[in-house]
Amino acid sequence: MTRFIDLSHAIEHGMTTYKGVAAPHICDYWTREQSRANYADGSAFQMGRIDMVSNTGTYLDAPFHRFEEGDDLSMLDLDRLASLPAIVVRRPFEAVGLATDAADLDGIDVAGRAVLVHTGWDRHWRTPAYYEDHPFLTEAAAQMLVARGARLVGIDSHNIDDTRPGTGRPVHRELLGAGVLICEHMTNLAMLPDAGFAFTAVPPKIVGMGTFPVRAFAQVNLT
Repeated sequence: MTRFIDLSHAIEHGMTTYKGVAAPHICDYWTREQSRANYADGSAFQMGRIDMVSNTGTYLDAPFHRFEEGDDLSMLDLDRLASLPAIVVRRPFEAVGLATDAADLDGIDVAGRAVLVHTGWDRHWRTPAYYEDHPFLTEAAAQMLVARGARLVGIDSHNIDDTRPGTGRPVHRELLGAGVLICEHMTNLAMLPDAGFAFTAVPPKIVGMGTFPVRAFAQVNLT
């Protein structure tokens, strides 16, 4: 028996993922009322329309997000996105602080796995606290994850990098530069076991785009 655990936030009209970045506009393109004239009595359909920045909700970063010559979403093979063996690294921000450094990952087998960093920061989602002084990985942590063969790194925080003024987003550079995908703004990592589950985060196959929301989820075998 398999249990599926949803690791994505819902996307709603007008919500904020990043302060100062346009919120998604979700509306009808074709209402049910407009459609009725085209079908037999009792039949109606809705077609929706969304105007949205690609970095909205829980989303995946492909190398093209950081590097002009990197793989965009359309170039990502499904074996980089679906049913990845995964582990959770527990880094509760209230107990350990905001930074996860290389020493905090020492001794953890990350080779060939999706590494999901559970900080608990998702409790602040859609509150003013979410955007300031959030948990992050250090450059050294990213370098260790690359060197030890991680396939994807996710976090339930506002950004995988330290976003305070003067930082250069080294974690994005190190991970995406090595082809290691990133999943940000995750949720429900507390519901996962530490290991022994599969992780999936598949975006649409879009040419010329480096980020897009995903329905990220875990498959946990209960038998």
